Amino acid sequence: MTKVNSNDIDLTELTVEQVQAGFASGTFNSEQLTEAYLKRIAEFNPAYNAIIFFNEKAVEEARAIDKRRAAGEKLGPLAGVPVVVKEAMDMKGFPTTGGWSLLYSKTGGVDLLPETDSPVVARMRKADTVILGKTNIPVLSHTGSHANGSWAGSTYNSAGREFLPGGSSAGTATAVGANFCVLGLAEETAGSIQNPASAQGLVGIKPTFALVPNAGVFPLSSLRDVVGPIARCVRDAALTLDALAGFSMEDPKTTASIGKLPKGGYTSKLNKDALKGKRIGLYGPGWRASTFAEETKGLYKRSQEELRKLGADLIEDPFANSGFMELRKAVLPGAEFDARGMESIAYDIQKYLERMGSSVALKTFAEFAKATQKEDAFGPEGTLSYMSHMPAFVESAKSPSTPTDMTLFIALRELYLNTFNTVFDKHGLDAVIYPQMRGPLGPLHGDETIDGMVVSEVNIAGLPAVTIPAGNYASGAPFNLVIVARQWNEADMLAIAYAYEQGTKYRKATELKKN
Repeated sequence: MTKVNSNDIDLTELTVEQVQAGFASGTFNSEQLTEAYLKRIAEFNPAYNAIIFFNEKAVEEARAIDKRRAAGEKLGPLAGVPVVVKEAMDMKGFPTTGGWSLLYSKTGGVDLLPETDSPVVARMRKADTVILGKTNIPVLSHTGSHANGSWAGSTYNSAGREFLPGGSSAGTATAVGANFCVLGLAEETAGSIQNPASAQGLVGIKPTFALVPNAGVFPLSSLRDVVGPIARCVRDAALTLDALAGFSMEDPKTTASIGKLPKGGYTSKLNKDALKGKRIGLYGPGWRASTFAEETKGLYKRSQEELRKLGADLIEDPFANSGFMELRKAVLPGAEFDARGMESIAYDIQKYLERMGSSVALKTFAEFAKATQKEDAFGPEGTLSYMSHMPAFVESAKSPSTPTDMTLFIALRELYLNTFNTVFDKHGLDAVIYPQMRGPLGPLHGDETIDGMVVSEVNIAGLPAVTIPAGNYASGAPFNLVIVARQWNEADMLAIAYAYEQGTKYRKATELKKN
């Protein structure tokens, strides 16, 4: 193949389909594409701080894929596609720092070096992607708004450096939004896929709990944490979910996914007419008492008109009088965040460290707590200080090797699901579609946080959700919708998202700045 100047490859909003077409036509190969992305990263990443650990073998790995393609070998479904992964995901050869200076030797801490890849990273390798590196997160993924507390410094929003980038998968969203890669892996406990995807005008899939293995990912809650993709279009996100989803021996809860994966994969129902005849629930006080900012109300009204034009039937506040809203319970008075389900974090960290391997520097939660005691994460000034207000956590932390009693949380999940399904049955709903955030994005450095409108509910219930670009605020900040469906209904949910995406085409490339 003629050597293509990597500067001649247009990376703007490049999709998996376009990449595959480029490979098939001989326009470029994976090595050339990888070099092009690395040049763009070198130019703009210093101003956005999305990728903090680089895979120095990326070009070599891309070259090996090209040789296999030339030899006629059967390749994975995402072969040669450059991707990034969230820093909290174990990747052999790289420390997992959780964004915390105390867990990184170069900032005075101790390195946690996994002996194996996490299942999701292994699945990206099996799909023959080219992993460019790992992306920035806030300390212990503690916030859904930004990564300002990371040892690596703040990550900036690809849609505007002045805005909150969303968190905790801030770096992944910025890398995807800035066209540093084609796809990215993110993880969510409480909005950490939804928020950054929405803040940067991207498609983020928060899958049904137990659809994707999350062993080998630094935990906040083994009963809430999920891994999912962030992409610039619905089809790419769906293709990535195909590679991630399904049973893993390393994560026994994924047995629940057996028989739940769609025939033909998550792209099988994508159709621009998929909204025709669909019954869509609209936001109202039956879901939550919070009200939208005035500008959000106007944008949501426009979205409703678009949904109608695309053939959907809209149902006002279907959760009214269902008791759904009353299920919410903030961990602290006056707060929005419902942390129930995180009581097992000490036990979860213990099991996570055990999985890392026999040579890991910290092998138990007690050793973890001792190594990080000067910034006690669970203390009064710690990033996870609210956990001390949860009696079940306090009790569990006394004996982290003993499984935490999560009986109350399981009962709560069941109640959430029963209520949700009852409402869907009563109104014949296919999905609900809301603004993902209550109002416009605040500044990167300020007191405002992101208030995601379905964050606690879908994480506690284990429901799937997908964000979709739906325009912009007057400030230029993205406005995204979030679509929520029944458990295991990702294929139908993504079909709805695709129909809206194709019918509106709001996603636009942003112009990056170097400072």
